[in-house]
Amino acid sequence: MGTVDIAKLRNVGFVGQGDSGKTSLAEALLFAAGKTDRLGKVDEGNSNFDYEDEEIKRKITITSSLHHCDWKGFDLTIIDTPGYTNFLHDTRSCMRALDGAVLVVSAVDGVKAQSSMIWKWASEFQVPRIAFINKMDRERADFRKVVAELEKSLDTRAAVLSMPIGSEANFRGIIDLVRMKARIFTFDGKGGFEEADIPAEMQEEAKEMRFKMVEVVAEANDALMEKYLEEDNLTSAELFDGLHQGTVSGIFTPVICGSAAANAGTHLLLDTIMNCLPAPTERPPMLGIDPKTGAEVDRKPSKDEPFSAFVFKTISDPYTGRLTLFKIVSGELTGDSFYNSTREVSEKFGTILRMEGKKQSPVRSASAGEIVAVAKLKETVTGDTLCAAGKPIVYPAPEPLHPVISFALEPKNKGDEDKIHTALKRLMEEDPCLQVVRDEETKEMVLSGMGQIHVEVVVEKMKRKFGVDVLIREPKVPYREAIRKKVQQHYRHKKQSGGRGQFADIHIEVEPLPRGSGYEFVDKVVGGSVPRTYIPAVDKGVQEAMRKGIIAGFPVQDVRVTLYDGQHHAVDSSEMAFKIAGAMGFKKAMEEAKPALLEPIVKMEINVPDECVGDVIGDMNSRRGKVLGMDPNGGSQIINAQVPMSEVLKYAPELRSMTSDRGMFTLEFSHYEEIPGPMAQKIITELQAQ
Repeated sequence: MGTVDIAKLRNVGFVGQGDSGKTSLAEALLFAAGKTDRLGKVDEGNSNFDYEDEEIKRKITITSSLHHCDWKGFDLTIIDTPGYTNFLHDTRSCMRALDGAVLVVSAVDGVKAQSSMIWKWASEFQVPRIAFINKMDRERADFRKVVAELEKSLDTRAAVLSMPIGSEANFRGIIDLVRMKARIFTFDGKGGFEEADIPAEMQEEAKEMRFKMVEVVAEANDALMEKYLEEDNLTSAELFDGLHQGTVSGIFTPVICGSAAANAGTHLLLDTIMNCLPAPTERPPMLGIDPKTGAEVDRKPSKDEPFSAFVFKTISDPYTGRLTLFKIVSGELTGDSFYNSTREVSEKFGTILRMEGKKQSPVRSASAGEIVAVAKLKETVTGDTLCAAGKPIVYPAPEPLHPVISFALEPKNKGDEDKIHTALKRLMEEDPCLQVVRDEETKEMVLSGMGQIHVEVVVEKMKRKFGVDVLIREPKVPYREAIRKKVQQHYRHKKQSGGRGQFADIHIEVEPLPRGSGYEFVDKVVGGSVPRTYIPAVDKGVQEAMRKGIIAGFPVQDVRVTLYDGQHHAVDSSEMAFKIAGAMGFKKAMEEAKPALLEPIVKMEINVPDECVGDVIGDMNSRRGKVLGMDPNGGSQIINAQVPMSEVLKYAPELRSMTSDRGMFTLEFSHYEEIPGPMAQKIITELQAQ
């Protein structure tokens, strides 16, 4: 490596919904290209990509992994990404390292919400795509239906390059619509096929589909369109040129089909990747900021530019340490150090590594367009920029996705709290979507993630990698208390027990404030009835009393307290006396001010298929939610709603159940609202029973 022709590089991600067969397809490509001597299989636990214990156990991709192969003089790096909602954040993180992507879609299940979300991210990062319709040999496989779904759900034009010969149990080959030849599969497990003439009964349909394909490809540029309009056809060379231009510019999406499990159609997929997807040199310059001047600068994907790279993934292991994966944007990586412009530190590194599944192979150097790794960097984390110290640049890191579910962690063994913190810190290095907070109010350690399975996998990793065993449960809801009525309160604190006594006398007015206003303390004392030195003590006493309200012991908010009169004693008054008076006076005032229990309300955006909208809205109403509106989103609807936090603590698995795993949502705290009387009493009773 380091002598690789950049024009012959292809960095390709296999993306798409869960259970579409991405990992199996990636395995089939490695085997077909001769990189591996056996076909790795997810079900048998011997995949080159899904090698983590949690992946083998669950038979799903949890974290992205990389491998590479050579094909007809091209150097192909494959990134196999997760497709299940719980782990899509890892897919998004890898997206900006890709020069192209293969969207894998099941011929049985069609296009799900996860694929639509990934498609939008690919558009956001300007990643050209081709589509592979997989599982043509499965029962209920429907090629034409899925092509139509691709166009409708993803708002793209399909350039169909191959069509199946037979389907389900009768699937036996494909028709290459560019060369107008049939490929009859030998099903030898190695992707073998025999070239033949198109079956007579399919010739008319093949001609019709080729005509549509040529019509789409002709739109790649004006010259092709002019030639097509004049001659009503394009040569194979012109087709390949148009396919490449149209794919790179996003005018259309090439579509081919096959079966990953049977290793059928993989040779054509490899050819299509090389012919249609771009080399790193064809990608636009990457924009960044010069940290010295703040000016926008860019780096072209060229060896001749200064070295720069961005970190898109971190793998943390308790034994081998931290492994940092990065895409080199420009220049060449040589020597033993580089500059981390994000953290403003220099980092030394040892061997440059190329990822091969769970293994790595050392390389002497690497240059623009290549994806490599180094071990044991001290400061660098995912999202950072690496560059030449003399030519610094900082590339913007994409915002991580917001966690959607939280659990309280409790150690099984006493004294493991520090070990939990250490383990979570290491796991958060490789998974920026994890959030851990210590809730000072509830005294809980709260772990937030993208779904219940995501959190469960983290807990499993903590036990396997770091020997820490924890229990998870629903976190306590951070309720609040407030008042509904303005009251005035006189409180005298007087205590005599021999020697110097305690005396403080205050008159306060307590009134409610609008939601979200917090707390205000107003000093309206005149004439020195309460000396200036004691007034802050009253304020402090009130704030201490507000930490535990009188309804259920939750903090009080949205209150204004005005101190307007009082008395003091020349000998017995003190700061402590006035602090006690402030606290006790506030509590007595609150009893008369019609106290209320407040609950946190979250704002939600729920993306669901059109046919599920009624069920989801009905369910939201049953959770005391308010639907604020809907926005169409290409075959789905985005429902905007506000709902009590207590009603959606476990919403992620419930939404997946309602929508057959096609729904997705985000949530964030919005505000606090008063709980209706009967519901408040029910919650108070439940809290008292705990």
